[in-house]
Amino acid sequence: MKLYAISDLHLRNKENHEALAALAPRPDDWLIVGGDVGETLADMELMLRTLTARFRQVVWVPGNHELWTMPSEQPPLKGEARYLRMVDLCHRYGALTPEDPYPRWPGEGPPRVIVPMFLGYDYTFRPDTVPADKALEWAWEDDLMCTDEVLLHPEPYPTRQAWCHARVERTRARLERLPPECSTILINHYPLRYEHVRLPRIPRFSIWCGTRLTEDWHTRYRAEVVVTGHLHMPATLWRDGVRFEEVSLGYPMQWRHRGGLERCLREVLPGPRTPSPAP
Repeated sequence: MKLYAISDLHLRNKENHEALAALAPRPDDWLIVGGDVGETLADMELMLRTLTARFRQVVWVPGNHELWTMPSEQPPLKGEARYLRMVDLCHRYGALTPEDPYPRWPGEGPPRVIVPMFLGYDYTFRPDTVPADKALEWAWEDDLMCTDEVLLHPEPYPTRQAWCHARVERTRARLERLPPECSTILINHYPLRYEHVRLPRIPRFSIWCGTRLTEDWHTRYRAEVVVTGHLHMPATLWRDGVRFEEVSLGYPMQWRHRGGLERCLREVLPGPRTPSPAP
């Protein structure tokens, strides 16, 4: 039994849609879907209908795109209500979400808990010299604006930061209750550490990429692997003996040269236990 991961499927793109349809079944394995499936409930249902039929278990966490309220949507579904609608949809197909009890990994190896999380961002992934109330201005100086500022509504919370902080506190409380003998597989759409936001062309986009409140979670909560997406820059990184997997598929121009969705699936477990030696 293996645990695979993929994120940022962006099924609004025809080639991504076709690649999903061609994915080979792995009926004995689990799959993490790390957010940004698409912008509509129809995208979510397509993903769930396809992948729950091909894997033993699907585990989903939301990205920012799932939480967008598109202008054409009538009646509009916003914020937490939108998120919970997607949770309900996952449950109809038997997929696990951040709202479910964290499952024990049933495969071989030491005791592990799979931890799907929905945490958000709070604009703290920025240099210390940039004041909190100037974060957006700092990004605008580089002509950067995230579509979230228009389409991702935080209702019933007053701001996206407040929603993020509420999610962090709720998740922290659950993590504190985990059995101390279990290691964890932490899953979130956004990176947990600022240093892992590697965006050389648009570095100031970092403010929409996570929260510093999670910087030490990989050690505090005994992570064996941390699985994230969002950056569209797949990589395996190591910090404090913990493996960090960025598992984005991305847009066709980003994944074609990597051999398609089939080859972009990342093996989380068993996976490497130590970093590869430097060449």
